[in-house]
Amino acid sequence: MDAFKRSTPWISAAAHPANAANATADAPHVPDAANEPARPARPAAPAGKARGRVAIDVSEVTIEGHVKDIVLRLYRPQGANNLPVLLYFHGGGFVRGTLDDADVQSRFFAERLPALVVSVDYSLAPEFPFPAAPEDAHRAALWVLTRARAFGGSAKRVIAAGHDAGGQIANVLAFIGRDRGDVKLAAQALFAPMLDPSLTRLGDAQRLGSDITASECAQCYRAYLPDATQRMHPYAAPLESSRLGGLPPTLIVTAQNDVLHIEAEKYASRLIEAGVRTNVVRYPSISHAQIGAHEEALAEAVRFFKCCFEADANRDVNRDSPRSPRNP
Repeated sequence: MDAFKRSTPWISAAAHPANAANATADAPHVPDAANEPARPARPAAPAGKARGRVAIDVSEVTIEGHVKDIVLRLYRPQGANNLPVLLYFHGGGFVRGTLDDADVQSRFFAERLPALVVSVDYSLAPEFPFPAAPEDAHRAALWVLTRARAFGGSAKRVIAAGHDAGGQIANVLAFIGRDRGDVKLAAQALFAPMLDPSLTRLGDAQRLGSDITASECAQCYRAYLPDATQRMHPYAAPLESSRLGGLPPTLIVTAQNDVLHIEAEKYASRLIEAGVRTNVVRYPSISHAQIGAHEEALAEAVRFFKCCFEADANRDVNRDSPRSPRNP
């Protein structure tokens, strides 16, 4: 059987509520070592009082993608308007994944941020290899700039997030928007992103108790990047890029029991060196699959996005305020 078409639990497990419930509610910590051994899971904290639910309207639109039409699934808090727009990209190692896999995350952000969430059903390899997925992301962003208002969104506050391969696609969208000068993201949140096709910065799967392996990652990259020369392209290998300046404020969320946490944290350090406002948080006793829908991690992203919005608002106020007589 084709390895790229078979069902693989490590990609889609986090999208299901049952798996998300198994993730522990450990407090996050800033990474202090690249390859720590796996820690035993702690008992989950007692569930708190359930919060009131917000009704979410869900609709779909089809737009022209890079090589084929793609579907956008929109999540909107009922009756809300002038919402920030969050472009969300599901995981799947570039070769698997559906809009259903992003449902938990999309509903969470729509309700808690709140936001108009646009979940993107981007093209998958090996049928549609690089650059189809990032170009689909860019087309989705252009659609947001022109059509979001009709669905209650504000094109003035566009952000992006994604898990696994979706984390890379969200980040590459920021590259493309910066380079083409047409899409400016206010912030991005990358959950256990795949950033390094060379696979030279992976942790030890056995030592970390990782739910994914180097071999699985290599299979995905071979399907997505069939031409070896593509594996150094900045839109396929963000960690190798020498031009990181001008990217939006970035939150990088990693999982302790994941071979990918090393490369993601290395990327965070490179962003900081390039002058990009960057936060990085690693969650202990959490796997690669779990982190995509881990409630504490999603809540951290909500806090990060709100802080970015507040900072932007304060800058706008300071820019528009009259200058004092002593500072003409």
